[in-house]
Amino acid sequence: MTFVDTHCHFDFPPFCGNEAESLRLAAEAGVEKIIAVGVSADRFAGVLALAEKYAPLYAALGTHPMAIAGHQEAHLQQLEDHLRQGSSKLIAIGEIGLDLYIENPQFDKQQAVLEAQLRLARRYDLPVILHSRRTHDKLAMQLRKLDLPARGVVHGFAGSEQQALAFIREGFAIGVGGTITYERASKTRNAIARLPLTSLLLETDSPDMPVQGFQGQPNRPERIKHVWQSLCEIRDESPQEIADTLRENTRRLFRI
Repeated sequence: MTFVDTHCHFDFPPFCGNEAESLRLAAEAGVEKIIAVGVSADRFAGVLALAEKYAPLYAALGTHPMAIAGHQEAHLQQLEDHLRQGSSKLIAIGEIGLDLYIENPQFDKQQAVLEAQLRLARRYDLPVILHSRRTHDKLAMQLRKLDLPARGVVHGFAGSEQQALAFIREGFAIGVGGTITYERASKTRNAIARLPLTSLLLETDSPDMPVQGFQGQPNRPERIKHVWQSLCEIRDESPQEIADTLRENTRRLFRI
């Protein structure tokens, strides 16, 4: 079985300075490609440089809602400057989105920054990688309003089946990560078990979102196998069909 980790913060420890070894371990576990996801303007150049240096890596650049306090208007211009250069390794805009869980969310500013980045995604015909905590309904409404041609994925999904289907009806994929490896996460596991397989993607969110059995340790791309195994436990399709469909979903969305 081979996999694509569609969400990894590869510019953070424990990967930075240890990239070649990290990629070797991932490859041994069948991880063929990894999307390195940026979160703030000061990391754009570094994430893109990693993708251009290492063949298995691809880049997504965006301002994360948790970085909203430090966001400046000039950062949007920096993002567009990278997009205008047209690197074949820059395949998405993200991680972007909305978050009402953080302290002092500055939600009006979050919404404005998100809308500006969604407009860039539409202008450059790129998919988006979306963060959403306590904001699924608000995010779905904003996506309906802008109608992005390349769509995207709602990453690290932990909502209800109804909320997932609202995104799927708009053409968006659902990111499946370490949450489903925990039996106590029954709401998310039940939702993911019933969603269309053609709407799912695998991700680790490394070094975050640890899988069952590795709590307290930085997550890693090679542990995507644990996510896939948990997905096989809760789905009716064969393991081979699940792996094949997930790869095809990734190829179709991100064009890699």
